[in-house]
Amino acid sequence: MMRSKHVNILGAGQCGTLLATMLARKGMTVSLFERNIDPRGEFAAAGRSINLALSARGINGLNKAGALSRVAPLLVPMRGRIVHEVDGSTEFLPYGQRDDEQIYSASRGELNKILLDAAEDAGNVEIHFGHAATGYDATAQKARVLDIEADNDYEIEANPVIAADGAGSVIRNALDDAGTVGASEILLAHGYKELAIPAGPDGAFQLKPDALHIWPRGEFMLIALPNPSGDFTLTLFLPKVGETSFASLNSEQAAAQFMEEQFPDVAPLITDAARTVVENPLGLLGTVRCRHWHAGGNVLLIGDAAHAVVPFHGQGMNLAFEDCVVLERILEASAADWQDVFSNFENEQHRNANAIADMALENYIEMRDTVLDPKFVLRKKLAFELERRLPKRFIPRYSMVMFHAEIPYSVAQQRGEVQEKLLKEFTSDADELGQIDINAAAAAAAELLAPIEAT
Repeated sequence: MMRSKHVNILGAGQCGTLLATMLARKGMTVSLFERNIDPRGEFAAAGRSINLALSARGINGLNKAGALSRVAPLLVPMRGRIVHEVDGSTEFLPYGQRDDEQIYSASRGELNKILLDAAEDAGNVEIHFGHAATGYDATAQKARVLDIEADNDYEIEANPVIAADGAGSVIRNALDDAGTVGASEILLAHGYKELAIPAGPDGAFQLKPDALHIWPRGEFMLIALPNPSGDFTLTLFLPKVGETSFASLNSEQAAAQFMEEQFPDVAPLITDAARTVVENPLGLLGTVRCRHWHAGGNVLLIGDAAHAVVPFHGQGMNLAFEDCVVLERILEASAADWQDVFSNFENEQHRNANAIADMALENYIEMRDTVLDPKFVLRKKLAFELERRLPKRFIPRYSMVMFHAEIPYSVAQQRGEVQEKLLKEFTSDADELGQIDINAAAAAAAELLAPIEAT
């Protein structure tokens, strides 16, 4: 069957708009449906402000869509983590060891506006705001959409429909009810609230702007990401219930005492810290996995609709953008019908999505707890030294995920497990790098790890 040249995309967040742009630039026509009103309008709601961390895979996607130059002014580079202890002392831990090994803080809302502009400017994209996906009829092969303002429910042909409608995807739920995708949603016992540090006088940053700031406290943590205007977006991650939890911070007095005790160096800088901890909405954190992402050639789940991950590796958006790149490449390489395209896409990306979902969960423990362990810093130093000596064999797992778009997540996970075991073995009886037999460690790494093509 000849592949149609028109695609319906449900959801105009980062993933849906980037995909619409990429397809339109390839000569396809796209109808893009979004439940919210146009965020570029004066009456648009603020929405979520939690910052996004852009890294190599996301940059690759923006570049493929011709949108990177538009986004560049929005980005604030972060070279590493600044870890804040309770006593106010800090330590800078670089993400990598080359000048280009940095990630970028980006405002979710501002990025979305830029990508909407890019989609419209690509031509062949018609965006329907205020049109919410409400279901999918597998028998009729049609998606249901509600025009919210007109209160009019109508159907669109799944020829095909690509569902980029987020972690709470209506289309995924409909397919799951029909027994098509085998979805699971696992929520963490932790949630999050967003806080803010305003810019100082003349727009000056009140914290160092070239790093992700982290206050690890074992079972919880606070992070801060810089914005171009000099302010910081903060996210407090806590258990939802328990002795130290959002449930226990049920008064401004309790919240103020908690912030002053746990984060004394930054609490005075936070806008209305106690009030916002109590009053700001509680965000949920969870992982979505599916056995399958498509229903024949009619419907494909993509981005968070297919594989939402927790934010602790900063890869949700980057994975979604990688999805767009992979789907475009498969479309370019074959004249196959949509069913084969969707099947090939799932076959390639499914294992990668599962891999980064696992690594994101592991990274939460690292960020809130493991970074406080002196052995963590020592293992990181050894990893950098092995990378210098064996650049084709030993690349730290974090670097593979964040800085090497050419290395699949699944490969990063597999090699990372081998590397972590080696690092623990050679640092077990050492307190500093000079006490480690680096030559022996390098020989062991060379034996265990085959060369990998990486730049």
